[in-house]
Amino acid sequence: MRGNQDDQKGVFMYVPVEKRIPDDHPIRRIKAVADRVLKRLSPVFDEMYSKVGRPSIPPEALLKAQILIALYSVRSERQFCERLRYDMLFSWFLDMKVSDEGFDATTFTKNRERLMEHDVAREFFDEVVKEARTAELLSDDHFTVDGTLIEAWASMKSFKKMDSDDDDKHDDDPGNPSVDFHGEKRSNATHQSTTDPEALLAKKGKGKEAKLCFNAHVLMENRSGLCVDVMVTQADGYAEREAAIAMLDDHKFSRNRYPKTIGADKGYHTKDFIADLRERCIRPHVARRDGIKTPGLDGRTTQSESYRISQKKRKRVEEIFGWGKTVGGLKKTRFKGVDLTQQMALFVGSAYNLLRMARLVPT
Repeated sequence: MRGNQDDQKGVFMYVPVEKRIPDDHPIRRIKAVADRVLKRLSPVFDEMYSKVGRPSIPPEALLKAQILIALYSVRSERQFCERLRYDMLFSWFLDMKVSDEGFDATTFTKNRERLMEHDVAREFFDEVVKEARTAELLSDDHFTVDGTLIEAWASMKSFKKMDSDDDDKHDDDPGNPSVDFHGEKRSNATHQSTTDPEALLAKKGKGKEAKLCFNAHVLMENRSGLCVDVMVTQADGYAEREAAIAMLDDHKFSRNRYPKTIGADKGYHTKDFIADLRERCIRPHVARRDGIKTPGLDGRTTQSESYRISQKKRKRVEEIFGWGKTVGGLKKTRFKGVDLTQQMALFVGSAYNLLRMARLVPT
């Protein structure tokens, strides 16, 4: 039977926002973990702000806003502030009342340098990893490393010769000039982006087009597929192996020792990388390239059962990259420079871990 449209609306209505969120929604568990992490970071927030003056937007709200931006694929901080005005779930997650006006997008901009100065993104990410360790979701034995390219916030038109003083005054549209690159050889040694000087020209493989990019590197724990470290570097062609060793040296393993094995793809099959792993007493479960013999990566390693398992497990790191790019917004950075892109990658990695933990931990 067709229902009737009631044109007479109620004058007063009392509906708790808590009741509008389904009991089995993963966002509830995500919020619980995020609140515990932010409570432990309260001393850091006290150091960031002055004891006098006008109260600002709580840093807890800004950090949880970054988690929502990644979880719900919000394209920009300005769009998030617009959505915050009418989305009750967003207000509930930030512990705001429905009647609150929210805040302006410039709040993110004004506080971004303050967050970077105190390395809050890294602190938040590490605390989320500690939550996973407390929930017994992590081990210290088997890990995987991999890297991917993140497109820079710069167009190829900005990639110009370093010694060129051409300011496109001859063009009728200086804001979007017509540029003909035909026949011009461009490389990172002779050219640089005027929009983002830290972005370098790179391509994913043979036959692929070159773009201005950064490298994003991930250290993944094999048991639960959680991201335990994230690093963003310039895409210079050698960053993957160097970043992998740096993440292994910097990561705080619970028993103060290196893991037993590290899985990786063929891009990591180099003599120096294998030697670095062996020096740290780590068995290199690296995919071998045909026709290349490397000391430390022979049949005694590759014919073992643990090697076969590591090669199967290491493919799960692509789930982190896939989610980060399609949902988290990491396919193309919204910021300029390595440091700001690193901050964004840490927030996306934290959001991925929180979502993964919400599914792994029993209700």
